[in-house]
Amino acid sequence: MKAEPEVQRRLLDLQAIDTALAQLAHRRRTLPERAELDALARELSALEDERVRAQVAVDDLDRDIARLEKDIDQVRARKTKDEDRLAAGTGPARELEALQHELVSLNRRQGDLEDAELELMEQRETAQGVLDGIEAKLADARERRAAAEQRRDDSLAEIAKEEEFKKSARRPLVADLPADLVTLYDRIREDSGLGAALLTAGRCGGCRLDISGADLARIRKADPNEVVRCEECRRIMVRTKESGL
Repeated sequence: MKAEPEVQRRLLDLQAIDTALAQLAHRRRTLPERAELDALARELSALEDERVRAQVAVDDLDRDIARLEKDIDQVRARKTKDEDRLAAGTGPARELEALQHELVSLNRRQGDLEDAELELMEQRETAQGVLDGIEAKLADARERRAAAEQRRDDSLAEIAKEEEFKKSARRPLVADLPADLVTLYDRIREDSGLGAALLTAGRCGGCRLDISGADLARIRKADPNEVVRCEECRRIMVRTKESGL
């Protein structure tokens, strides 16, 4: 394949643009915000599990407290009924004595229930504190996620803007180059990431290997319009005054 030296040198401009585009694509894939958001997703998931367990603990205590309150209300109602009967003083003395004994028992039962309720209420206060702490952590993690998402979106928008700028510079450059040369360049670049490199001081700028004496002699003898390629990496080698030929 043949192309004028100046046309071949323009491949380096094309390669510079493609290298920049590859770097932008790599930057998009490796944005630190992506790793941060993954970590935050795991943190939020773990905190949500903790929140569910803490909420279940609070709900269980609420049910137990409600049950005890119902039992206390029943005891109080029974006491009121017995106290009213006792205050009325009607009925046999044995029944009135039995009511007095029952009131003693009911007072003891009410005291036990109220003590148990107080203990549960203290446990519930502690459990609610744990739940509140987890919800505060969740709110903080969600704020950090929102901030990371905003930074990611800002970075992606900046990358997209730079990519469009590079692509707008690439299109006219490609249009001015011979189609067969661009096809060869693109095929090599797709395989290795680098389609053309500068031959500098007898060294390929693609694989960074020194060209052997025989190959260097061959390149020296080649027509300036000849598109030469590295025998090692098969990339197009662009010759300039820096090539050491």
